[in-house]
Amino acid sequence: MRNKFKSIFILALLFCLNSFAQVKISGVVIDEQNQSIPFANIVFVGSNIGTVSDENGKFYLESDKTYTQIEVSFLGFDTKKLSVKNRDYNLKIILTEAAAQLGEVFIYGGKVKKKGNPAIAILEKIWARKRHNGIYLFDQYQYEKYEKLEFDMNNVDSAFMKKKLFKGMEFIFEEIDTSNITGKSYLPIFINESVYNSFGRNTGGKKLREDLIANKNSGFNSNQNVIAFIKDLYVDYDVYDSYIKIFDKSFVSPISKAAGVSTYNYVLSDSAFVDNKWCYNIIYYPRRKGELTFKGDFWVNDTTFAIKEINMQVNKSANINWVKDIYIEQEFDVLNDSVFLLKRDYMLSDFSLNKKDKSKGLYGKRTTMYKNYAFNLPKEDKFYAIESNIYDQNIYNKTEDYWGVNRQEKLNENELGIYKMLDTLSTVPKFKRLYNLVSILGSGYIEYNKFDYGPIFSTFGKNDVEGWRIRVGGRTYLGGNEPWRVQAYTAYGLKDNQFKYGVSGKWMLDPKSRFTIGAGNRRDIEQIGVSLTTTNDVLGRSFASSSLFSSGDNSKLTSINLSNVFFSIEPKNNLEFRLGASYRTLKSASPETFNLDYWVDEDNGIKKSDVVQSEIDFSIRYTPNRKTIGYGVERNEVSTTYSTLFLNYSRGIKGVLNSDFDYEKIQFYYKQPILIGGFGRMFTTFEVGKTFGEAPLGLLNVVPGNQSYFTIENTYSLLDYYEFVTDTYASLHVEHSFNGRFLSRIPLLRKLNLREIVGVKGVWGEISDENKALNASNISYLAPDKPYIEYNVGIGNIFKVFRLDFSWRGNYRDVPNANNFAIKGAFGFHF
Repeated sequence: MRNKFKSIFILALLFCLNSFAQVKISGVVIDEQNQSIPFANIVFVGSNIGTVSDENGKFYLESDKTYTQIEVSFLGFDTKKLSVKNRDYNLKIILTEAAAQLGEVFIYGGKVKKKGNPAIAILEKIWARKRHNGIYLFDQYQYEKYEKLEFDMNNVDSAFMKKKLFKGMEFIFEEIDTSNITGKSYLPIFINESVYNSFGRNTGGKKLREDLIANKNSGFNSNQNVIAFIKDLYVDYDVYDSYIKIFDKSFVSPISKAAGVSTYNYVLSDSAFVDNKWCYNIIYYPRRKGELTFKGDFWVNDTTFAIKEINMQVNKSANINWVKDIYIEQEFDVLNDSVFLLKRDYMLSDFSLNKKDKSKGLYGKRTTMYKNYAFNLPKEDKFYAIESNIYDQNIYNKTEDYWGVNRQEKLNENELGIYKMLDTLSTVPKFKRLYNLVSILGSGYIEYNKFDYGPIFSTFGKNDVEGWRIRVGGRTYLGGNEPWRVQAYTAYGLKDNQFKYGVSGKWMLDPKSRFTIGAGNRRDIEQIGVSLTTTNDVLGRSFASSSLFSSGDNSKLTSINLSNVFFSIEPKNNLEFRLGASYRTLKSASPETFNLDYWVDEDNGIKKSDVVQSEIDFSIRYTPNRKTIGYGVERNEVSTTYSTLFLNYSRGIKGVLNSDFDYEKIQFYYKQPILIGGFGRMFTTFEVGKTFGEAPLGLLNVVPGNQSYFTIENTYSLLDYYEFVTDTYASLHVEHSFNGRFLSRIPLLRKLNLREIVGVKGVWGEISDENKALNASNISYLAPDKPYIEYNVGIGNIFKVFRLDFSWRGNYRDVPNANNFAIKGAFGFHF
């Protein structure tokens, strides 16, 4: 009995010691006038553990060790020490303004002067030694990588837990924890772990091969979509670069030589040993609000002047949507004066609808750790060409003993509990219903057994010929990675009282080369001529064919019957070759208002109203840096800002199945996104093409107009349909978004987080005399032989989801019924 009592006493004592060995404090730093002090430095006395208050003076600080005092300092104020308890929340810390001493204080209004600042003197020594990541200094390298991805629901409080939504699922709240960065309670809801063997080469063409050795996933099969989404958000970055790309935006690096001093204030705060190396601690914070900047601190070695540790937290006023907080930590092994190796990389993002402190959201976390670096172990070229089989089931069936050895960072109790919790949650019917609802909104399809109905967003449409249009359709679905797929739809117009349909099928015969065959047929009403570069997509449908809102006459629609077969192969990732054949008939869907007539014998007044055409086509599509998931005949894209190069050659063959015309057509399309440091992102689109031989209106290249009230990519906002007709063309679109770089500096507009957009579009084209003579339609051919130009200025990020564009013509302003100015909008979700 005594021994039992003794054991209970020891356990209780250990519990108490553990409880009081963790210190958590939060609060706000203010001055004597009750004004918040942003970017004040708060540290536990006797440690290197600290933080910097945000732009509203608020802070949170936590440690697993027992500390009883904190020190609060800010230039121009007296440093203050305070006693703290293990749980101190909502502290109000008042700093007293220091009396200025001659030659001692070099700040004004919180902005640090550059001259005489020892922190900037250290920065200059950092810049003088050009840093190199060690893996790029050797011909070949390799390392082991451990990656952990996690999603957590945050700001979970008692009121939230009592909501009816969670009735029957209360057990999930047993895993609640508190973030050591933000101090918010959170509930882990998803985790994925991976172990890789990575091999790289720098000479003879850079190569990187990553073999997935092990993967442990919580939740559901479709979590691969979540994994790909997180990995695409969290791209690699280098703190020594001038700009750090996060969420497709360029943040000024605190180590930036080009823009650091003009963007940040730097303060030399402390010096201490970090991993047996004497280091200086420098605090930094932004000079202005609203810009894409960080706050935080870094430790730099006193002899090599290499960064040893750094943390970066994005300011809440930064012009970025749906993200309340971004926090980054990096740790390095410094090899010598100019060489470092990344040891640990951690990034946390707080996704939320707004930036209020109590708003609920999701944490997205990525932890990456590296070990066992090795260099110049020779590998042949063919070694880097081998791709590991990521669908090998042995990767996903590793034992707990394996994970215990190969995790470079142990999971805490809450993270370990995610696996069990989600396995249980997946059996709850209510959760299954919620999960299915989210899946429908995300994919646009309603899932049934081996069949998807949709896309639901195409159910209704409207145009001048069909009136209201109702569409139903679906596709086979066997899990998302099936080698074949069949899709079909039917539609009915309430005005023309006609049924339409489309059906297509694809079958991937060889997964390795993605050798695929396909065929389909579509009979429908279409607004052709809304894209310069054309394809033979059987189930494709242009926005103009059933726009709910349009301006002007929307009756220039064509009744199309299109059949095609094709073969495609992808010998290299994102490089696709395609060979196809098509047969189509074209005729006006509204002969009273529009026709496609052409002369068969003009001397005898014989003309034809429909076009019958057989065609073969060959195309090459290259999309470098495009990221996809899945290995079935259709894959999902998880990246949107990749380059696209497309080359297409097609030939019309007269006489085959009563085909009407012989011609050749060549087209080239190139789209390139360009990230321009801290000045935003530019998109350029270039198209060029030519038709050799005679062709009627339905087969020519019509400059794409836009008669909707919305901004549509690769169209001309002020052109009507068929306003310009060509058989030879060149088009260039350039648009640049400054991401609020200038508007963020205007005090009255800063809080709106608006973004400036400017653009110019131009097209040149010709139409041959032979094709002019062939024309018998009610469309008068006009080609922009003097380039047509449009300009636009826009304001984006209105209420975070809307964009407004103001467009005007640069020329052709005297064309009859010309639209010389327009205001159009667009909805979209952007970070």
